[in-house]
Amino acid sequence: MVDGLQPRRFGAGQQSVKPAHSSRRLFMAFEFATASQWRSILFLTLTCLVLFLPGFFTIPPIDRDEVRFAQATKQMVESGDFVDIRFQDDVRYKKPVGIYWMQAAALKTVSALGVPRAQVRIWVYRLPSLIGAIGAVLLTYWTALAFVTRQGAVLAALMMASCVLLGVEARLAKTDAMLLLTVTAAMGAMARVYLSWQRGEDPAHPSWGPPAVFWTALAVGILLKGPLILMFVGLAMAGLAILDRSAAWFWRMRPVWGLMWTLVLVLPWFVLIFLRAGETFFADSVGGDMLSKLGAQESHGAPPGLYLLLFWITFWPGAPLAGMAAPAVW
Repeated sequence: MVDGLQPRRFGAGQQSVKPAHSSRRLFMAFEFATASQWRSILFLTLTCLVLFLPGFFTIPPIDRDEVRFAQATKQMVESGDFVDIRFQDDVRYKKPVGIYWMQAAALKTVSALGVPRAQVRIWVYRLPSLIGAIGAVLLTYWTALAFVTRQGAVLAALMMASCVLLGVEARLAKTDAMLLLTVTAAMGAMARVYLSWQRGEDPAHPSWGPPAVFWTALAVGILLKGPLILMFVGLAMAGLAILDRSAAWFWRMRPVWGLMWTLVLVLPWFVLIFLRAGETFFADSVGGDMLSKLGAQESHGAPPGLYLLLFWITFWPGAPLAGMAAPAVW
């Protein structure tokens, strides 16, 4: 009987030891991958490529806006007119020119590398979205470094990289992945400036780095999708000002120089499109596209709270952890 029991005890021991060994190996691999800043960045970049590249080159166009963006960019490159935005014989003034310039740069680069018929390959127009998604993950890491350890920042970036919605947007030739990059950059820069003010660091010689990132991201975000980035950043600033009963930290953002830099980047195209199309662009993009989203647009109506419900699916697997962290954040 003793001999008969021994194998079962040994087998039970194996089952309990194997998970421990696996967990230990996984922990050691994670420690190795995050042992330095450069290893962490390389690890996150490779993870993004593993998550985003499957299907990137082979999935056909699945979104009607993706086709419209790609066709408008193709016509822009063929015509050599990088100011006006046209879809077939009509104007397309729903979004500013930023994403079309990025897609045009991708098309010209891929064509210069000798890829045949690059202008009709949808994956070429998706390259800015892939770059935007990877950049948003890396900037999530950079932003989180202001609050937590390097390992914690890597985990935050991994949650962003693995979420369902970003995986979808990385494979679509649209604005959203690149807009996420600009918003994450702006919020990360703002966090650094705000925390330096909270810590009482010397305001006489503040760093130029975070303000430069903030205002540049703001300008690129405006060129991508108009004033949306201003809403994200502005609401965060207003919330901090209300909680702290002060907005003195904002002067560390070098707002005078920053606004001038933003206008230098943004105004030239807006002036050119105004001279070309008059008020038509602003009426179509702001009135016809952005403000119309306050109601049902293109049969996309849904009751209030739908996005909050979808969050638990689209941000999976990070959504449950976000819910668990909500009390601590509050």
